[in-house]
Amino acid sequence: MRKVILALIFVLALASFAFADTIVLRDGRTIRGTVLGFVNGRFVVRVENRYTTNDQNIQRNRDGDIQYFRPDEIERIEIEGRSLDDGRFDTHNVQVTLGADWIDSGVWVRRGEQVDVSATGVITTPRSRITPDGLRSTDPTAPLPNAPEGKLIGAIGNDPRSPIIELGSQRQFTAERNGRLFLTSNRGSYADARGSFNVQVRSERNLNPRDNSEDRGGLRSRNRTNDDFGRNRQREITISVPGNSRNFDTGIDVRAGEPITITATGLITAGARVGQVGPNGQSSSGFGGINARPVPSAGVGALVGYIRTTSGQLTTAYLIGSQLSSTVPADGRLILGINDDNFGDNSGSFSVTIRY
Repeated sequence: MRKVILALIFVLALASFAFADTIVLRDGRTIRGTVLGFVNGRFVVRVENRYTTNDQNIQRNRDGDIQYFRPDEIERIEIEGRSLDDGRFDTHNVQVTLGADWIDSGVWVRRGEQVDVSATGVITTPRSRITPDGLRSTDPTAPLPNAPEGKLIGAIGNDPRSPIIELGSQRQFTAERNGRLFLTSNRGSYADARGSFNVQVRSERNLNPRDNSEDRGGLRSRNRTNDDFGRNRQREITISVPGNSRNFDTGIDVRAGEPITITATGLITAGARVGQVGPNGQSSSGFGGINARPVPSAGVGALVGYIRTTSGQLTTAYLIGSQLSSTVPADGRLILGINDDNFGDNSGSFSVTIRY
């Protein structure tokens, strides 16, 4: 409310020094006159000379008439050539990092309202530098699987069913609903991400405040999408883990304590001496030498897992084998590998299904 009052004082102060103001309406009319003030939610204008429409043949003399205009009728007001757009628009700056939840911009938009978004900055991952326009690649686990990976995206409200808006480095859109604007980067994984986008949101100032208690922010989760009955949806993904994988990045970010089930099938060749083995591996007793495998007590060639934490460190490896149902031991990225200490002569792959 304080911002509204200051904007009105600004209008009145400028109007007192103006000889001829120009009011451009959204329906195409241009009015020359003097802005007298703001009364009962409307601008008060003393019309001088005449106003015109898009049809130049239609001109009506309104010299000296007092006219009232709602803020949503006005495209812009110019006082001796200076625009009062700053009185019509609010600008919010927000830092958008890539994490488990969307970022609440703090901007509440109304249906039909015009919103301008511009963004700069870089989010970095071990393999990429992502700008607000995203990468050339796509990410099937991202909120928008067919949009550029990492692109700045938005959504109005924390209802997981609300449409997602592609924004990028520059976008103007018309809000289709009332609600708080949430922002994030279009990427499924986030544990390895650093940096942020610097986003500026320019929205129309609400000069007629209404009750917007239906949405005062809160959280919008990226990973915990609720269905119509409020239950958490389980995700499932199947990937191929090559037999020569030491640290295979699954692209899945997990949280400590969450349930996870991993099932593996197939055969790999774990070197000439061991030969073909399944996900449970094969005992190496009697081979001799130093046992440098990630899980020394597990068979050669077995499927094993780690969690790469947000600090970049790997947790202690654990056996997965052909099937493991457990809880996630730590926050971070799920990494899979083959339980071997010599990967040069390995071949084949395991088909691994992960439910989380």
